[in-house]
Amino acid sequence: MLQPSTLKFLKSLKQHNNKVWFDEHRDQYLTAKTDFESMVQQLIDGMAKQDTTLAGLQLKDCVFRIYKDVRFSKDKTPYKINMAASFQAGGKKSTLAGYYFHLEPGGNSFAGGGLWMPPAPELKKVRQEIDYNFEEFERIIANKGFIKHFGKVEGDALKTVPQGYQNDNPAIAYLKLKSLIVSHPVTDDACVQPSLVREILKTFALMQPLIAFINRAMD
Repeated sequence: MLQPSTLKFLKSLKQHNNKVWFDEHRDQYLTAKTDFESMVQQLIDGMAKQDTTLAGLQLKDCVFRIYKDVRFSKDKTPYKINMAASFQAGGKKSTLAGYYFHLEPGGNSFAGGGLWMPPAPELKKVRQEIDYNFEEFERIIANKGFIKHFGKVEGDALKTVPQGYQNDNPAIAYLKLKSLIVSHPVTDDACVQPSLVREILKTFALMQPLIAFINRAMD
């Protein structure tokens, strides 16, 4: 579980997203950071048992910094108003599909994952895997538990048919995707319950066949 003070800090940061306020409340930030990292470590330990490809992951491989890179952004506020961690073989900078937890109070927290905007060569491999093994892919995403928890696979899509495919391909809706993402909302109340880690691990377990399918394509 997370402490209510961690959510409170992020809510306050959203209202006071500037360096002066942040420096004045650095102790609160460090307490929230430690709390979040403790929860992430529990997820790392649990995921190492569920998905052996994640063995050896460390905190630094998973947790994202709260500091924003504003060099190319119109929004110059210096801090993210969320805390987040991703879990995939090779760490958060890997191009492989993986699992993700996003903490953002106000009903914006979620557990999910998949493949986010991969480089063109990797996306081409995934499309080929879906095309060649569409029945297997369909079984994964049509699983009742998967649908109940996530709904459907989402992501930005091409407006045209990707090169090498026809519009009548039964998998065309998925072949057009530039990302393959699923997510499940996590309420603010759920974030501060003792069952939080257990529930996130259940969500990740439901995703595992999809993650394995995608990463097999890039092996």
